[in-house]
Amino acid sequence: MPTFSSSTVVIPEYSAVPRHVAIIMDGNGRWATARHLPRVAGHARGVDAVRATVEACARRGIEFLTLFAFSSENWRRPADEVSVLMRLFISALEREVVQLQKNGIRLRVIGELTAFEPRLRELIAQAELRTAANQRMTLTVAANYGGRWDILQALQTALREQPELAAHPERIGEETIGHHLAMAYAPEPDLFIRTGGEKRISNFLLWQLAYTELYFTDVYWPDFDAAALDRAIESFAARERRFGRTSAQIAAAASG
Repeated sequence: MPTFSSSTVVIPEYSAVPRHVAIIMDGNGRWATARHLPRVAGHARGVDAVRATVEACARRGIEFLTLFAFSSENWRRPADEVSVLMRLFISALEREVVQLQKNGIRLRVIGELTAFEPRLRELIAQAELRTAANQRMTLTVAANYGGRWDILQALQTALREQPELAAHPERIGEETIGHHLAMAYAPEPDLFIRTGGEKRISNFLLWQLAYTELYFTDVYWPDFDAAALDRAIESFAARERRFGRTSAQIAAAASG
């Protein structure tokens, strides 16, 4: 069973450099529109920003990077744009896995993957298998993912494995659900970043973001680079992470 730890139960260890960064990569279409380009040009440029951000995070010692690539609600977009996004996903998997392997980065993909075409599912499985032993950093791509879906599938899985819980709901605790979340293998994110100027979490990691520090930037995702990442980390490092405690308690613990 995967390791599960909840920040509402146990205060996690933390430092000035976040162990786990989660990013909503927003603004590809608006980046393109501002340059009088088709929206798909923004998505293509966004792939370059993914590559640069993965490399920058690995260099800074971040252990887990989670990217929201395609939400369960993104199927509502125009069909031609969805088709382009799927093709970009396939081409990125075909091109980037060699570099991930070379750099010691493990790839995981979470979400309701049965909605994808067989070729894409096959490439995902191959990429995960090829990088499974890598330990430098874990890159998670959330695709056809939704936070509510994640909680529901975790509860459904728990009830399938322990049907007696239906008759004794009082036995259902955080661990019951947490062990079956799509990212039970990772600590909760320390830092959440959303690019593109919007200030919402859009059904992303609803359970896991309970005590995550939130950072919003107006920078469109294609323009997000190492300097923008450093600004987010600097903002994170300046915050006092209390996890329900008072500042006085934190100061006393630090001095003691």
